[in-house]
Order: sequence, then C-alpha cells, then structure tokens
Amino acid sequence: MALIVQKYGGTSVGTVERIQHVAKKIIKQQQAGDDLVIVVSAMSGETNRLIALANELNDHPHGRELDVLLSTGEQVTIALLCMALQQQGAKANSYTGSQVRILTDNTHNKARIMEIDDNKIRSGLADGHIVVVAGFQGCDEHGNITTLGRGGSDTTAVALAAALKADECQIYTDVDGVYTTDPRVVPEARRLDQITYEEMLEMASLGTKVLQIRSVEFARNYNVPLRVLSSFKEGGGTLITAEDLTMEKAVISGIAFNRDEAKLTVLGVPDHPGIATQILGPIAKENIEVDMIIQNTGHDGSTDFTFTVHRSDYQIALKILQRTADTLNAREVIGDDKITKVSVVGVGMRSHAGIANTMFETLANENINICMISTSEIKISVVVDEKYLELAVRSLHSTFNLEQE
Repeated sequence: MALIVQKYGGTSVGTVERIQHVAKKIIKQQQAGDDLVIVVSAMSGETNRLIALANELNDHPHGRELDVLLSTGEQVTIALLCMALQQQGAKANSYTGSQVRILTDNTHNKARIMEIDDNKIRSGLADGHIVVVAGFQGCDEHGNITTLGRGGSDTTAVALAAALKADECQIYTDVDGVYTTDPRVVPEARRLDQITYEEMLEMASLGTKVLQIRSVEFARNYNVPLRVLSSFKEGGGTLITAEDLTMEKAVISGIAFNRDEAKLTVLGVPDHPGIATQILGPIAKENIEVDMIIQNTGHDGSTDFTFTVHRSDYQIALKILQRTADTLNAREVIGDDKITKVSVVGVGMRSHAGIANTMFETLANENINICMISTSEIKISVVVDEKYLELAVRSLHSTFNLEQE
C-alpha cells in the first residue's frame, strides 16, 4: 500500500463529465490498495472569471477580499468531486485550505506555505476516506484566507506530500509528461521517463510551463518524488526526482525556450564602481525582473550595459532606463522586443566538455546570430532574433539527438 497525493488541474476538472472521469480513475486506484489525497484546482477558466468580476467593481481590489473571492473556485471543485466520488460508492471528504490548516504568511495573492496540520487528513485516511483538498489556498495566523499565486495548486500538492511523507506526488494535467522540447515546435520531441529536480527547475524557469517553479523547489527541498501524468490518456508520465548515480545521464535532457523576452542596452555609460546598481536599481523598484545581464568595458572609460526583461515589462523598463541614462550622461539607450531565449539543459554537461561549442556551431550553420549568452552548471542560454526561434530549436534538438527513439 502506498500513500499518494494527486493533483488535478483546471482542464482535468473543467466539466462535470471530466470530474466524473477523474472520480472513476481515483476510485480505481484506491481499490488497488493506495491511500489517496487529492488536490484540485478551480475548473478551467473559473479563476479568470472571478478576477474579471472583481475588476468590474474595482481596478485594484484589496488583496484580502480578492483572496476570499478567488478561493471559492477550488471550493466548488472539491465539493463536486466529492459528490462524484460518493455517487460512485466511495467515502470522501472535502476540505478547504483553512479547514486543513495550511498555514501561510500574510502576503495576499502570493502567500507562502509555512506549516501544515495533517491531523484531519490522516484521520480521514485511517477511516478509509479519499481526502479531497482545495489547492492554491491556505490561511494566515489570524485566520484570513490567502492564495498562493498562479499555479499554486501544484505547490499545495507537493507541500501536502512533504508533510504526509507520501510515496509520490502525482500532477495530472493536459500533457502526458515532460518532453525534450515543445512537440508543437518539434513533432519528434520525446517524452522523458525521468528528469532531475535541477533540470526541471532550469526548464521551468526557461519557459517550460508544465509545472510551477515553486512546486519543483518544494519537491527538491523535501525530496518528494514528483510525477507528471495526463488526465486524458494512460501512461507512466515523467518522474522528477533527485539525481541518482544509477541514472543514465543524457548529456542534454531538453531544449527550452521563452518567446516573451525583450532586450535593453544603455551605451556609453561611465565605467565606475556601482554603475550596475545605478542602472538596475530603478528597474528593481518597479518590481521588474531582470534575467540575462552583459556588461562590456570599453577603452575610453565607458561601458555598454545590456539586460533582458519580460516582454510585458519592456515599455516601462525602457522609459525608466532613458531617465537613468540622462542622469548618468550615457550616450544612448536602445531596445529590442523581438528576441527569444533558447536554452539547452542537462546534468550531463557537468562531465562533458564542448557542449557550448556544439550549440554555437549548430546555430552558426543555420546563419543564426547570437546576441547574448548565459551559462550555469547545467544550462546554456542564448538570445536570438525571434524569427529564428523554431529553426534554432529544431536544429539543436536534432544535433543533440533528442528525437523519439
């Protein structure tokens, strides 16, 4: 007998028929002998509908009240799923985040989990119940409802699995695992049977939207085996786990990309200590996240400073940088919001030389110019013109032999 935490996303429970399908799948697994804790998201589109309602009344709704509103989406789903389970003969109880006592900090709309009281869950499991918990939510020390931010149900599931010391946390979604790259770009992309936490974190941060980054961090920190599966078709999915010396290490596990990039450069900045802070400080004050950074030192006492931001932040970042450039007596500010970031990821890089050269040579052979380069121990990222995105991904996928076997 295993203790399994399963999470079903919004598309998996998007209709009554899909909820009934999920209930049937859950009962079948319980009958096979597993204890099950189920975490669900709001039905697909429901959170956006609730946000739209709030915005009709107030352009900037108070965080506390917005959390009260948004948490109802998951409350609907847990009740409906329990009704479906009970109708099919199973014993099931539903709990909101507050009822389970998922204690968070008091940062509304993006709270972080501090502690979980697992007594109610363990009691329910001991009585033979399927325990259904609302994802995405908790409460602070004063009893105020909080929500965890977009994708927070993944984090709820992993946190519950950690608290319960579950054998596995299974994330059911509309894809059947983690692929070597997006199959919509490369039809030959292959589903990975296994990937490390570190590789998954890199791929998630670089644009792969299968899992929320915080959930993978949580799984890594508490060593929770995490599996991505499809709600709509059978299969073993992809297991995300700690690096194991017995694992066969592919040099490259996948090609990630992010279309939503923009680049900003301030030319002819005086080259002196603290210049990076003077440039990026005003950007940070506007809560704009900076990704890749390059600083080139000239021979005339000046430097060129380039960084990337999310494309949606481009215009405001450009205005801030232009004001900063005037203050610093910089020569010019230029920008480009038609770029994309392409990355190769793999723990095998640690023991294989020449990956960067192979990547650069592949792109050069396709006449793709590289604008920026960033590396870590297990990834190499380049910025290229967005019109070359698909060509770059397909070429690299082929070069590193990631096609279906």
